[in-house]
Amino acid sequence: MQTDARARISNSPIPDLKTVLAGIVGTTHVRDDAASLELFSEDIWAKGEHVAALIAAPASLEELARVIAAASDAGVAIAPRGAGMSYTGGYLPADDLTLSLDMTRMNRILRVSPEDMLVTVEAGCTWMQLDEALAPHGLRAPFWGPMSGRYSTIGGGLSQLNAMFGAARYGTSSESLVALTIVTGTGKILRTGARGPDGDTPFYRHFGPDYAGLFCGDNGALGVKAEITLRLVPRPPYEDHASFSFKTGQQLLRAMAAISRAEVAAETCAFDPGLTKVRLQRMSLMSDVKTLGAVIGKEKSLGKGLLAAAKIALGGRKFIEEEEYPLHVTAEGRSKEGVGADMAAIRAIATAEEGVEIENTIAKVIRAQPFPEPNSMLGPKGESWAPVHGHCSLSNAPAMFEAIEALFASMKGEFEAHAVHCGYLFTTLSTNAITIEPVFFWPEGYRPVHASMVEPAHLARLPKLPPNPAATAVVARARQGVKDIAASFGCAHFQVGRTYPYRESRDDASRALLDAVKAALDPRNILNPGSLGFRE
Repeated sequence: MQTDARARISNSPIPDLKTVLAGIVGTTHVRDDAASLELFSEDIWAKGEHVAALIAAPASLEELARVIAAASDAGVAIAPRGAGMSYTGGYLPADDLTLSLDMTRMNRILRVSPEDMLVTVEAGCTWMQLDEALAPHGLRAPFWGPMSGRYSTIGGGLSQLNAMFGAARYGTSSESLVALTIVTGTGKILRTGARGPDGDTPFYRHFGPDYAGLFCGDNGALGVKAEITLRLVPRPPYEDHASFSFKTGQQLLRAMAAISRAEVAAETCAFDPGLTKVRLQRMSLMSDVKTLGAVIGKEKSLGKGLLAAAKIALGGRKFIEEEEYPLHVTAEGRSKEGVGADMAAIRAIATAEEGVEIENTIAKVIRAQPFPEPNSMLGPKGESWAPVHGHCSLSNAPAMFEAIEALFASMKGEFEAHAVHCGYLFTTLSTNAITIEPVFFWPEGYRPVHASMVEPAHLARLPKLPPNPAATAVVARARQGVKDIAASFGCAHFQVGRTYPYRESRDDASRALLDAVKAALDPRNILNPGSLGFRE
């Protein structure tokens, strides 16, 4: 079969395209070795049905435009890839003649402007890289990254959308966006927003129709992000943390909804008993010097830092009842009094839902180490991991959670027979939505995509499990069941990719508009064909 694929490639436009691309980005930045192609043709959930034929890594807007124009001329499909952390088929090749775009070389911070409260970056810049660059200026983006931000790119974050840091107050990555520079499917450069006297200094998003929003959550199907301008806010000088434990998921979700409506939290993060058990197996807070050092560094004095670290070390893993639902909340602001008022409101809301305050260990550690190594993409015993999610309205969250719980109860026998374990992550998005994200662990071995990001020392401690198609099929059915429930509640989704129904869920007028935009920007349908529900 591999011989047949090579024969097809040799009789295709790929050999000539490889030569052209080498002339644009340099020979060392065009790859077609088997290991690289395999890595770029799978995501966290699964191997793709096809293997890319080439990988090209442009280093600038100009190189990116020329690469896409060359692929368009050759009629070759393009799959843009950031860090590779998708689990929805978002960057998988549509066929065996696909060009995979490695965007990680386009990682420069182009302009930091404290005067205009803006930053412009290339799409391959990571959220951690950006946050570290802004810290000396006393600034940050309003939404400042997902927990995967050590590797996750800002271009990927806008293409797939994100939750976590700052999201409870400011919403997702797209809500911090000012302007985009996009390369269309024909290699043309498209710029959005009001852009100053030189036409290349974006400073304000809204100038006529807001077509920057078309490219947020588009999975790279409408254009490839090259340069991104985000607005900035002063880095809040005060923050505080609290954690609470709830007896039921319904109490937890009602409390999260009330906190969201009150707009008193910067971010919220909650788990169910199942995921708590997994996290506590993985955590070793008492002996993790890096973690304790980060907590010390966050405090304003060495004495306070040592006290905070000591409380965490002494608390160890015993601060959460394993059968309860813990909620971790951070508040931030310009004054100690303001943050104190927000924390008082949070405590009152939690108490009203019978939440019991517990040691704020995890909340502190999350803020002290916002971008950890992505070791959690594998289970504590080397199991595979995959989530599925829906963003629902604040009022519908408890009912949606009950529906998912009923699904999982109906599958209990299958889960036990195949050693499938489930958990939940919950978080809030601005004052409008709650994310319900079931996650699954099952005994199947890791693949190259995991090995490329998990810390080598951590990976070495894990057993390499064999393939387990039967267990994977059970997880696939459970994920589909959750997607069906999410659809029944009219949920939104991040990371639409090829997993969640999008185009088919829109009304006739919306589909006509989407198709017209796709035809105008990508007339040959080479940009991520098949994603968002567009045709392959």
